[in-house]
Amino acid sequence: MIEVRELRKTYRMGNVDVHALNGVSLRIERGEFVAIMGPSGSGKSTLMHILGLLDAPDSGSYRLDGQELGAMSEDQRARLRARSVGFVFQQFNLLPRVSALENVTLPLIYGGRERNGSPAALLERVGLADRATHAPNELSGGQQQRVAIARALVNNPSILMADEPTGNLDSASSAEIMRLLRELHASGLTVILVTHDAEVAKNADRRITIRDGIIVHDSKEAAGSRPREASPAPSQPPADRLPAARRRAMAGEFAAMVRQAWRSLGANKTRTALSMLGVLIGVAAVIAVMALGAGAKQAVQERIESMGSNLLVLMPQRQRSGGVALGAGAVSRLTLDDADAVAREVEGVSRATPVVRGGAQVTSEGANWRTSVLGALPAYAPIHSAAPRIGRFFTDEEVRTRARVAVIGLTVSRQLFGQANPVGRSIRINRVAFDVVGILPEKGSSPFMDENDQVLVPVTTAMRRIFGRDYVDTIEMQTDSADDLDYVQVASEDLVKRRHRITSQDSVFQIRNMADIQSTILATSQTLTILLLSIGAVSLLVGGIGIMNIMLVSVTERTREIGLRKAVGARRIDILAQFLVESVVVSLFGGILGLGLGVAVSLTMGRLAEWSVIVSPQSVFVAMGFSVAVGVVFGLWPARKASNLEPIAALRYE
Repeated sequence: MIEVRELRKTYRMGNVDVHALNGVSLRIERGEFVAIMGPSGSGKSTLMHILGLLDAPDSGSYRLDGQELGAMSEDQRARLRARSVGFVFQQFNLLPRVSALENVTLPLIYGGRERNGSPAALLERVGLADRATHAPNELSGGQQQRVAIARALVNNPSILMADEPTGNLDSASSAEIMRLLRELHASGLTVILVTHDAEVAKNADRRITIRDGIIVHDSKEAAGSRPREASPAPSQPPADRLPAARRRAMAGEFAAMVRQAWRSLGANKTRTALSMLGVLIGVAAVIAVMALGAGAKQAVQERIESMGSNLLVLMPQRQRSGGVALGAGAVSRLTLDDADAVAREVEGVSRATPVVRGGAQVTSEGANWRTSVLGALPAYAPIHSAAPRIGRFFTDEEVRTRARVAVIGLTVSRQLFGQANPVGRSIRINRVAFDVVGILPEKGSSPFMDENDQVLVPVTTAMRRIFGRDYVDTIEMQTDSADDLDYVQVASEDLVKRRHRITSQDSVFQIRNMADIQSTILATSQTLTILLLSIGAVSLLVGGIGIMNIMLVSVTERTREIGLRKAVGARRIDILAQFLVESVVVSLFGGILGLGLGVAVSLTMGRLAEWSVIVSPQSVFVAMGFSVAVGVVFGLWPARKASNLEPIAALRYE
């Protein structure tokens, strides 16, 4: 079964080379019970570790079941170890936070094969059926060693290796363990026992003595036992069952990793909570910022829609001559005819309206309110998406006849009429009576202006009956498309200058392109959102560093556990995945708490400050995605550090 030739192994201890094995050669047949004896430092444990695939020799040949193992990688040795070798250690090496039954089940995670025996049945076989749910610290030393033996048998190995299995036990417990090992040997299992106790070695059929890395004695006396029937080599599942078995094994491994992650993190609750705090704050900040940013963006878009799309505003500005202002009254005035000419003669203008503005006192049945009064044409409604939801807008005929009709905003309606419908009722603007014919649709508000706080009347009525003017303040033009804005801007200014016989090259009229203002507002909003998101990103970075810290500490604290997992068959990828799962659990749980906190903060701020808040699914996915990414990125280094530990170095770690 086992054949080794000229095995050599040297350890570097500071500046000294220690030759643990010096050309060891031996054969072990299937079904033998072999005791390897020798004093401390003789190389017996090193030989067992090489035979058990926990270590590799510097040179020499090792054949197991006829297969040469010298060129195998660590992961290949781990896979073969999981299927062929079971270990019983002097220190028991049980996981402290899990039950006896779960300790026995551990090798099944990495065995990559279907179960060949029930862990519960194995506990019953070693006499611990009633202690299956007990943790290791609730068991005696002999009971812990029996759990370790059951764990070694769960994958139905062909070789059982025991390293000083009675070294930490009293005489009664030692006798029980040796009786159990003899029973296992009698069932056909190959047993290799390492001990320095001659009395323990007498239980074996063959005793090999090693000293200074060399075999000095090999005895094959029967020691009063009968020949045993050798167990057959372990069989593989049928080829058609391998994929399904592997999928079940992977699912079981992942579930076990998640359970272990909860236990490990739960054992250090305060440290875990502090590590989660950074991720929690970061995710909460991202959620709150994106919710407030989305609300602000929607409010800006509503304001932009109320301003009108593809909109140009023509207004006069002071004339200058030689760089000197001509005085406060020296301005060019816009007229109703100018607005009519722009609408008719400038190509690309779909609608145009003159606008006059001013403040006025509005009263109705004893209630009064100071508001903004705006005079315009009916074209104002489609330009600004201001078609009344209740009532109607005024008509061209009412403009021509200077009718005293008004369309009022919601704020004005509430101040003058409360919850009553104002349509058909009368108001007075600067003591002039007007009939309310409609209510403007609700518009977004800002700290600088409430667009619901205004009254619209026909432009001719505003000019003659309210403000006493023969000119308008601005001319608003809507183009057919955004591509026409530049042309219309130049053409309309040239037209008005010709109509006013202005030959100066100086700019007499100012045109505001509302598209530029809109893009500036959106860009500013996006910049503020990015700035606030960067604060959340910094919090996530700090949280990630905290996670990396706790995982590095966890790797150090659990070095022996890592060695144990590798001894029972875990590959590097398995250990890497284990610690990555724990890191992601920390960040994901912190992200879930941060999500709840972020939503609560957003809604609270929105209610207290009366801001628009939108918690979108995209913001939730982004925040949770970032939290998982933090767990993966910052957990990768500790996980790689854990996966790169050598099994023997990890098992010997104190």
